[in-house]
Parts: sequence; C-alpha cells; structure tokens
Amino acid sequence: MNTSSLTAPLIDGDGLRLRPFRVGDEADAEAVLRGYADPEFRRWNTPLQPIETLEDAHDLLRRRRASAESGEAASFCVTDAGSGAVLGQVGFFGIDAVRRRAAVGYWVLPEARGAGIARRALTLAGAWAFAHLGLYRIELDHALGNTASCRVAERCGYPLEGTLRGAMFEEGRQDAFRDCHLHARLATDPGAGLESGEASAAPG
Repeated sequence: MNTSSLTAPLIDGDGLRLRPFRVGDEADAEAVLRGYADPEFRRWNTPLQPIETLEDAHDLLRRRRASAESGEAASFCVTDAGSGAVLGQVGFFGIDAVRRRAAVGYWVLPEARGAGIARRALTLAGAWAFAHLGLYRIELDHALGNTASCRVAERCGYPLEGTLRGAMFEEGRQDAFRDCHLHARLATDPGAGLESGEASAAPG
C-alpha cells in the first residue's frame, strides 16, 4: 500500500466526475464555504476549525492538499459529469497504511440533494480506495439521528456495526459529545469493487 502521495485522480461514472479540489480556485473555495455554512451540514458536523469565510475555505483546501501529499488523506470534489457544476465532496482520512484502513466522509450541497449524489459518489470513491489504495476496511460514522447518512451507508454496502458512545462533538460545540453510528465496508464484501466499465479513473 503506497500512500506517499494521494493526490486524487479523475474518476468518471454514473453521471459524476470526481476530481481533485483546485487550490486557489475561487469557485471551488466558494462551494466549500457554502457546504460548510449549510445549516444541515452544521446540524450533524462540528469541524475542528470553523469554515466561516472564503479565506477559511482556501486554507482548508491548502491543508487538504498537504494531507494528500503526505499520504494522510485523499479528497474529491464531486461534480456533475456534464456541466462540471460542483455538487459536494467525498474523501478519506486517517489512512492507516499498516492496518489498511481509513474513514470516509462526504457532504452534498443543498441544491444537489435528493438525486442520489452521496450514494453515487461514495460508491465510486470506495471502489477506487479499495483498488488503488489497497484498503481492506473503510469506516463511516455519523451522528445518531442522521437518517439520511445512515441510508446512504446502508445502500452503499456499509452495514451498521454498532453505536460509539460520545464519539462526536455536539452540534456547534467542542466541549460536549454525542453518540454516533459506526458503519464499515471490507474489501472482501460482495461488490466492494465496481465491475469493469462502470467507472474510469485517470491521473488528475
């Protein structure tokens, strides 16, 4: 498992294009700012570093690139394959090359919800991670009550494994905690990789 540099490639499939975020690009930074400012995102996620300004978003993208270059994470900008419009994000973090496991997270912009974007993006990115990162286990967790994320996990083949007590920050706080559901998918699970022809990947 080589994680010396994890710059995301281009992945096309199921009406989506997954590509690297463009550091310094105003449109990508604006999309990130809108994603993090969305009340539904804030309801279920409390970032360690708040993203409240355009410069915060640019800083986040610079940190994401550094994490990819160090082999710690790999992040995709999810876009519409036809128009190129940014729809959301999916990425892997906490990559452990020895244990061959990582965690995955995602978000979708408000105007793109209801079209299966998270499900399609997670399926494409997960197949890439198993095939090209050599992962054996991918974990996905979400706060209790986030039924939308729970449905995405189940539909993408990440069964519920249990409840982690006090494993997430409470909404908008870093001094209080809430429980979360843990889902996971193994490389040996049926359908963990995409069948040939469903997606194509190329260097970014």
